[in-house]
Amino acid sequence: MNGYRDLRVALLGCGSVGAQVARLIIENGDELAARIGARLTLAGIAVRDLESKRDVELPRDLFTTDAERLVQGADIVIELMGGIEPARGLILQALQGGADVVTANKALIAAHGPELAAAAEQVGAQLSYEAAVAGAIPIIRPLRESLAGDHITRVMGIVNGSTNYILDRMDRFGDSADDAMRVASELGFLEADPTLDVEGYDAAQKATILASIAFHTNVPVDAVHREGITTVTADQIEAAKHAGYVVKLLAIAERLTAADGTDGVSARVYPALIGRDHPLAAVHGGKNAVFVEAEAAGELMFYGAGAGGSETASAVLGDVVSAARRHVVGGPGISGSRHAELPILSVGEVSTAYQIMLEVRDQPGVLAAIAGTLAEHGVSAASVEQPVSHQADGRARLVIGTHRAREADLAATVDALRGSDVVLEVTSVLRLEGEA
Repeated sequence: MNGYRDLRVALLGCGSVGAQVARLIIENGDELAARIGARLTLAGIAVRDLESKRDVELPRDLFTTDAERLVQGADIVIELMGGIEPARGLILQALQGGADVVTANKALIAAHGPELAAAAEQVGAQLSYEAAVAGAIPIIRPLRESLAGDHITRVMGIVNGSTNYILDRMDRFGDSADDAMRVASELGFLEADPTLDVEGYDAAQKATILASIAFHTNVPVDAVHREGITTVTADQIEAAKHAGYVVKLLAIAERLTAADGTDGVSARVYPALIGRDHPLAAVHGGKNAVFVEAEAAGELMFYGAGAGGSETASAVLGDVVSAARRHVVGGPGISGSRHAELPILSVGEVSTAYQIMLEVRDQPGVLAAIAGTLAEHGVSAASVEQPVSHQADGRARLVIGTHRAREADLAATVDALRGSDVVLEVTSVLRLEGEA
């Protein structure tokens, strides 16, 4: 039709995203063909159960349970199954057969990205995974291509919509953590087992991908320092608000210099304070945003839907169109750069600031003792506040904001405060990000 050649597309998985991808390929076939210069022909959809209910009505003759056979002879394979196996084996099979692969599988890319990229490069195929991080938001391609000539110094983002929804409810509506999680579950933001989200595993996988691309270095997921939001309390949220901050679960990757002069990369995920005038503070509900700092381009922010069937399908189709154009014009696939291979530095080398909430003895000399403990570890206080509403029974609350210092020194300071005679309890420790 119209002289277009056909490109065979194999779709692996037909969940909420897969169903929307299939629908868009079928319904927008003519428009996509004109855009690409070739027609995308959906050769089949591999699923585990042929009788499962789908989000979209699709031709039944497209479905098969034989994923391996479907992959054979495909020009482009779209993997939306999730998990490690059999997705990894099927992608390797596709790449070794010369097919381009598009995937949204963050767990697989985080764990086996270098292996899959090497397989693609060996045969000149293209491996694309825009939808693996932040759903509909274009961030992988800008980091890998648009900013390839720049020197990126830091990538910081809200990349998990579920936890952002929970923290946002606690901040804006005064929900307790339990109430916010209950509402998030009812609205479908959380799975029956929310561990992947609330313990930071999902965000850590995405931090691995972002760090590896931004800094041309393989950053294993087990090298990402990870903390979730399960310890964040309403008191912390309220203290943050009073001080002009909001609490967000942040995925952060940055280039930094260690105490011994070594240049390296840090990747970490944790709940942190961010000033209410920072662009990331205005990211509400289940939205995602990624803030990039580069030497020449300066500060950039990418914002939008981090999940959703049609939203994520948009990112998948963008990769499919790019791969299809490669088939039309020829040439090898675009591969990621790993030439730098910088050392991965521990979180102790990071420079940050702390907000420390303490329950202390309500007696003279407490502030002097605490100031002495900070000074012993090379940490200075930027602010000290004693909320009157929290004084009772010989106890008082102190909220101490520190100046920036090495994470290792700040952590040692907190340990020393826990052992101090005047400190009854260290009730909260949050890092401050997004400020010089």
